[in-house]
Amino acid sequence: MRRPHSLAAGPLCALLLAAGALAACGSSSNGNGVAAKTPNEIIAGAKVLADAASSVHVSGSIVSGNSQIALNLYLVAGKGGRGQISENGLSFEVIRIHGTAYIKGSPAFYRHLAGAAAAQLLQGRWLKAPASSGSLASLASLTDLRALLDTTLTGHGTLVKGTTTTLNGQKVLGVRDTSEGGTLYVATTGPPYPVDVTKGGTGGGRIVFDRWNQPVSITAPASAIDVAQLQSGH
Repeated sequence: MRRPHSLAAGPLCALLLAAGALAACGSSSNGNGVAAKTPNEIIAGAKVLADAASSVHVSGSIVSGNSQIALNLYLVAGKGGRGQISENGLSFEVIRIHGTAYIKGSPAFYRHLAGAAAAQLLQGRWLKAPASSGSLASLASLTDLRALLDTTLTGHGTLVKGTTTTLNGQKVLGVRDTSEGGTLYVATTGPPYPVDVTKGGTGGGRIVFDRWNQPVSITAPASAIDVAQLQSGH
């Protein structure tokens, strides 16, 4: 069997970097009093609120180089996350529980990862590996709520408040980062959580945050195959 490699290592890390540039764009709100704050205060407040959250649903897509990446993840603070990720049409399910990451790929994903013969054996099976190193390491930061939020809500250029609008039925106010060209939208009613991060052009995309603090169940899949065994040929 061909040695597995990390399909997502480059583009998914780029996704995080891009998300940082996007979401660093600030936020604001009217009904919950955020509009009276400066853009820097808004970002700081959104980060404190988000860091205190127990869970969130993150979805969206972004273009990184020649790669189109889409994600749909449920994240739980202090534990991990679960969901789906795809890169250029190669999709896989992912689960991370503390120090262990699991993936279950589509047939096309497994063919790309390990070759046609191995793909037949791996079809419908979960793979597991340490989340902090090795071939699945790039997934760890994507399924770490605190790491993702820290990347998204820190580091920015000059911020400019936008106008109040509605996204997916939620009233929001956006703040644009004039240096990076992205906008972070924050809820203007209820808790001022981050709602949407949008950036146009090369490396752009959209990431949506919703279902804050809703219950999320994460369970390790049974009979997962250890990637180390595949790499060693056992």
